[in-house]
Amino acid sequence: MEAEGLDWLLVPLHQLVSWGAAGAMVFGGVVPYIPQYRDIRRTQNAEGFSTYVCLVLLVANILRILFWFGRHFESPLLWQSIVMILTMLLMLKLCTEVRVTNELNVKRRFFAAADNKDEEVKVPPRRLYLDFDPHHFWHWSSFGDYVQCVLAFTGVAGYVTYLSIDSALFVETLGFLAVLTEAMLGVPQLYRNYRHQSTEGMSIKMVLMWTSGDTFKTAYFLLNGAPLQFSVCGLLQVLVDLAILGQAYAFARRPQKPAPHVAHPASAKAL
Repeated sequence: MEAEGLDWLLVPLHQLVSWGAAGAMVFGGVVPYIPQYRDIRRTQNAEGFSTYVCLVLLVANILRILFWFGRHFESPLLWQSIVMILTMLLMLKLCTEVRVTNELNVKRRFFAAADNKDEEVKVPPRRLYLDFDPHHFWHWSSFGDYVQCVLAFTGVAGYVTYLSIDSALFVETLGFLAVLTEAMLGVPQLYRNYRHQSTEGMSIKMVLMWTSGDTFKTAYFLLNGAPLQFSVCGLLQVLVDLAILGQAYAFARRPQKPAPHVAHPASAKAL
């Protein structure tokens, strides 16, 4: 009788916990990017953040959404992908605006190149997709070009998925590629730090949140007997996160060189 009397409390509490866990799954992945977003807005300098991180997450989450059509998984994971795509687009928009503002004397670059490539223009001219320049891939001067690229990739990947959706091998491969791509999340930032021999402009809070989130996720995979590729990719993510934290520690111990007073022209080459 006493147990039955507690049901009115335990059932709603269990439902509340379930909703909370689902909400954490949906929005928890974007939390690490809040301090980085605020730092970029405050300093008006996006040089320390690799926009290839956005590329990796956009590709991984688009593939995960396409994988859902072949093999349905939990709805929170699906919504997590949608929220992450929107977040990465916001990060790209901010980084592009800040970089273009700081590169007043640098020639503009577009996903679909301008008719006259030798002139700096304030208003993007007519563009031709056949003029796409791979040498400046993912370093364009207009947020709209990133959107065009994402839409083009989504359209091609979606069409291939539509044609091959009945193949179990294709669907499983698609899911594996989504997980593997996400496992490479920290690699662009790791390479950017190594090339510049500095972590200046990178949010340490963001990397700490990456590490804690990836550690929790990997432990969940191992304890719940998830497929082997999930656990392996999770461990790889944790190792990359630790390597980035190691870079931050090592570079912080080095004597700082005096920086010249310029408007960040080198950011045109930054990842």
